[in-house]
Amino acid sequence: MGASPEERFDLVCIGGGVAGLVAAAGAALLGARAAVVERGKLGGDCLNYGCVPSKGLIHAARLAASARRLPEFGIDTGEVRVDFSRVMRRMKEVQAHIGEHDEAERFEGMGIEVIFGEGRFTGPDAFEAGGRRIRARRFLIATGSGPFVPDTPGLRDVLYLTNETVFDLSEQPRRMAVLGAGPIGLELAQAFQQLGTEVEVLELMPKLLPRLDPEMADLLREALLESGLRMHFEVKITRVEKRGNTTVIHAETPQGPREYACDALLAAVGRKPNIEGLGLDAAGVKHSPRGVETDATLRTSNPKIYAAGDVRGGFQFTHVAEYEAGIALRNMLFSEPFGIPVPFLKKKASYDAVPWAIYTTPEAAHVGMTEAEAREALGEVQVLRFPMDRVDRAVLEGETAGFCKLVCDARGRLVGADLVGISAGEILHEFALAVRKKLHVKEVVETIHVYPTLAQVNKRAAGMFYARKLFTPAFRKKMQRLFGLRGSVDVRDPGGFDADSKQ
Repeated sequence: MGASPEERFDLVCIGGGVAGLVAAAGAALLGARAAVVERGKLGGDCLNYGCVPSKGLIHAARLAASARRLPEFGIDTGEVRVDFSRVMRRMKEVQAHIGEHDEAERFEGMGIEVIFGEGRFTGPDAFEAGGRRIRARRFLIATGSGPFVPDTPGLRDVLYLTNETVFDLSEQPRRMAVLGAGPIGLELAQAFQQLGTEVEVLELMPKLLPRLDPEMADLLREALLESGLRMHFEVKITRVEKRGNTTVIHAETPQGPREYACDALLAAVGRKPNIEGLGLDAAGVKHSPRGVETDATLRTSNPKIYAAGDVRGGFQFTHVAEYEAGIALRNMLFSEPFGIPVPFLKKKASYDAVPWAIYTTPEAAHVGMTEAEAREALGEVQVLRFPMDRVDRAVLEGETAGFCKLVCDARGRLVGADLVGISAGEILHEFALAVRKKLHVKEVVETIHVYPTLAQVNKRAAGMFYARKLFTPAFRKKMQRLFGLRGSVDVRDPGGFDADSKQ
C-alpha cells in the first residue's frame, strides 16, 4: 500500500486541552479549516486531572470542615461522618457533566477534525498523527504539562500518587504524605486532612511558597497549621521503601535523620512540559527542559508554529492557556490579510495582570506585582492594608482570617494586590481589572460596593489611601480654618481609619 495522501488545514492544534480547543474553535467559527490532535482525553489536564476534580474534592472537604464547626452557630448534628467512596463518586459525576462541553462531537459539529493518537512533526510544516499525514499553514503546540516525579531512590518502586492518579482512589487512606508544599500539594493535603486522613506535608524549602508576598505566606502557613495540617520544612528525602503495607520515607531534617510512614504517598513537587516524542527538532522548534520557547507573539523559532499554555512554562494556569490561545489564534491566522503581513494586527501577550488563586482554607489570591517586586521596579510605592476581621460579612460567617493588601505606585495607581481569606479568589477580579487598566485607587474607593459582602474589604483597603492623607491633625486644622469647625484636632479612630493605623 502507498503512503496515505496528505491532508491540508489552515490550523492544526496539537493537544486537546483548553488552549488547543479554544484556538481550534475560534478558527473554525471564523472560517478556517481546523484540526485537533489529542493522544488521550479531550479537555486536558484541567478537566481530567487538575482544576475540575480537585475543586470538586476541595468543596466536599470544606463542607465536612464547616459541618464540624456547626456547634459554634448553635446547630448540633452529631458526629460528622465522611463516606469517601461517595465523595469521589460525586466528584466523578460532576467532572463528567462538565466534560460534556469538551466532547469530540461538539467540536466536530463546528467542522473541526478531531484526530486521536500520538503525533509528531516530520518536518517544518509536516505532521503525522493516527496514521495520517498532515500539513497546515500554522500549527499550535498546546500539549500542556504533566507531573514531575523526582529521581528519589526507591520512589518508583512504591505505588505513589500524582495529580493524575489521586482522583482514582476509591478507599480513603488513613495516613498520607505529600511531597511538596506548592499550590497542588497544599490544596490536596488540606482536602484529605479535612476529610479525615492524617496528612503530613514534606517540603524541601525552608519557607512556605517563597515566591508569595511574605505576609501572605506567613498568614497562610499559620492558618494551615491551626487547621491541623502538619507541615515539615527543610526536609531532604533520601530514599523511599515499602514495609509491608506501609510506605516509609527516609529524610534528612534540621533535627537529624527521620522516617515518615504513610499509607499513600502523593508526589506534588512540580510540573514538566509534555514535549517528548513531538519531533520538535525535526520541526526546527527551539525548546528546553522548561518548555517550548516563543517570542511575545507566541511564535516559536519556526514561523509556522506557535505554542500556548503550560507547554511554554511560565504561568501554568487554565485561564492563561485560554488567554494565550486567543493571542496565538489572532497572530497565526488573522494578522496577514491577503497574505500581506500587517504589523499592527500582531498582538503580544502581556502578563502584567495575571490573577491566580490557591484554593486552601483560607484562600490566597494575587495579581500584578508583590510589594518587593514593586519596590525594585518602581522605587517609591504605597502599601495599603485592611484586615478581614474588620469586614462585617467575614465576622458574621466566622471567617476572619486574612487581609487585603494593595500596592500602588507613587501616584496611587494600582500595580498589585494580595488577598488572603474566605473567597479570596472570587473577590480578586476587581483588582485584576484595575491593575490591567492601571487605574488609580480612587476608582475602587468611588465604586459603590454592596453591603454586607466580602468585597467590602477591597473598598476599605483602597480607602486607606485617603485615610492616610485626610485623617491627620494637620489636615483637621486646615478643615477647621476653612469651614469654621470646632472639633478636636487630636481625635483618634479606635477602628483604625486614622493615619496612624498600622493596618
